[in-house]
Amino acid sequence: MNYEIKGTPLPVAICNLNAGESMYTDKGGMSWMTPNMQMSTNAGGSFGKAMSRMFSGESMFQNIYTAQGGPGQIAFSSSFPGEILAINVANGPIVAQKSAFMAAEMSVNMSIHFQGKFGVGFFGGEGFIMQKFEGNGMVFLEIDGSVIVYELQAGQSMLLDTGHLAAMDASVQISVESVKGIGNKIFGGEGFFNTRVTGPGRIWLQTMPASAVAAAIGPFITAR
Repeated sequence: MNYEIKGTPLPVAICNLNAGESMYTDKGGMSWMTPNMQMSTNAGGSFGKAMSRMFSGESMFQNIYTAQGGPGQIAFSSSFPGEILAINVANGPIVAQKSAFMAAEMSVNMSIHFQGKFGVGFFGGEGFIMQKFEGNGMVFLEIDGSVIVYELQAGQSMLLDTGHLAAMDASVQISVESVKGIGNKIFGGEGFFNTRVTGPGRIWLQTMPASAVAAAIGPFITAR
């Protein structure tokens, strides 16, 4: 399989498959494809796996697309202005925000990743459940806004505002810490908590989370 990512601000990942190659996506994830791409829908394994996908922000069922009788092409479009990340998980497992998943090769395993600490899940902005991808192949993720990548060394940290963590290597640790000073908490506009990510490993940050967009346009939307 080879791919190219085109378009802005609503990009599309166009994947070219050899005969017999397959990819899977969430329900409704396909944008266009050649006629020889055959679709099949299943729960992607056991009932437990189907339920885990639902809790991680995806549908219970997966669509699998296979190139039949020769090379085929399939495209997956972004649903929000931003970028598409193509990551080879053969370099190590990654953890991503809920609903980031677009599509992946069949050799990539998607599972849920639980935040072990109550404070991280409740105050960190990423929720208690994230998505984990591992195996050997490419996974495509949606990023809100532009993506900025940092490589954190062991013990090196970055403080993030709520929602700006899009993905990270599974080796990166997450914690939360309170904003210092009661005045900063009340008048600073940054909330009461920040998310701390600590290396080693890469982090992918998004410049405009969907939640921030909703907050920005909320005052201009009037009830009808």
